[in-house]
Amino acid sequence: MSYNQPLAERMRPKTIDDYAGQQHIAGKDSPLRKMIESGNIPSMILWGPPGVGKTTLARIISNTLERPFYTLSAVHSGVKDVREAIEKAKKQQFFNKPNAILFIDEIHRFSKSQQDSLLGAVEQGTITLIGATTENPSFEVISPLLSRCQVYVLRPLEKDHLLRLLDRAIEQDVMLKKKNIKIYEHEALLRYSGGDARKLFNLLELVVISDDSDPVEINNDKVLEKLQENIALYDKSGEQHYDIISAFIKSVRGSDPNAAVYWLARMLSGGEDIKFIARRLVILASEDIGLANPNALLLATNCFQAVTMTGMPEARIILSQATIYLATSPKSNSAYMAINEAMDLVNKTGDLPVPLNIRNAPTKLMKDLGYGKEYKYAHSYEGNFTKEEFLPHEIKGKMIYHPQDNNREKEISAMLKKWWKDLYNY
Repeated sequence: MSYNQPLAERMRPKTIDDYAGQQHIAGKDSPLRKMIESGNIPSMILWGPPGVGKTTLARIISNTLERPFYTLSAVHSGVKDVREAIEKAKKQQFFNKPNAILFIDEIHRFSKSQQDSLLGAVEQGTITLIGATTENPSFEVISPLLSRCQVYVLRPLEKDHLLRLLDRAIEQDVMLKKKNIKIYEHEALLRYSGGDARKLFNLLELVVISDDSDPVEINNDKVLEKLQENIALYDKSGEQHYDIISAFIKSVRGSDPNAAVYWLARMLSGGEDIKFIARRLVILASEDIGLANPNALLLATNCFQAVTMTGMPEARIILSQATIYLATSPKSNSAYMAINEAMDLVNKTGDLPVPLNIRNAPTKLMKDLGYGKEYKYAHSYEGNFTKEEFLPHEIKGKMIYHPQDNNREKEISAMLKKWWKDLYNY
């Protein structure tokens, strides 16, 4: 091991037992771990934020299964590089030797043609593909490739995981264990790492190597001091990505178009993916505006389509228009709150039976059993409405959707009160 390697690289775990966090996919008895131990793994997409161990997990799988490991970065590789890696993998295939693993970092940055070039090799078993992405693969990975891969979601590391990583680095790293390191406060280390193990190690190393005292005493003030001196370390990717998108979302939600457009400009200047920004606007349109202005979702969806068609620099104008429209729109999170309440109710009450009157009755037996009996077809009644029991009996009359105080939902509330005054408390 080279002492010139960063601490994060020196501390990269080599076995699945040393792998931090992700117990839901890598812990004992988890499906992926069982597949690794059996020696038979599928092609897969590892989806999660930076620094949670996507590359590490891919390397551990390769080491455990003793398979050839080829790695490409989607930022720097093209179709030619993919084909060369596949040709190398083909040459490794002899005497029933297991196929090679091709790891592609940031696979979401591959174009459709680049992703298409992987299909044949994945289908034929020439390679086992492991792709890593920080973006939702449903949006960024083409359907034919996604359908041939298992998707595993990696979560940000929790406080306990990060503290164990700190202790392990101080006790085991070839460089750090030579120093007498005392951590008196760890809040700043954890806060500025943001669940990213790589950042945590970078920050720890930054503080330690800049301090010649014995012992090296680490507290919150010292961490902040070193951060301010070396702000470029955290300037563009990772934390800035999440902090600025958070500021953008909260500015739109808070109805401040000036701040919203400022944070939009910060993202665009930093090279943020325009489709990522547009997707956030689509989500905002439902989560924070919703029924107060249903047109917001239409405009946000059109914004996504438009920036996809035009690209930069013109996309900045479209994103600005949509951002200002959403920021100045009336707000309601009633749809967001309703589905959360409904999901919570389902988790608490389980699979309640569907009332007989609204069950499907495609066969005579089902009709004889009362399926669909006494169902009232709403369009046969005045105003296209008649009272009917639609919820399971056990939760009859349960209010899930609560209209909020805006002009559109005041109208909805009055309508629901007229229709359902004997059942729901509108």
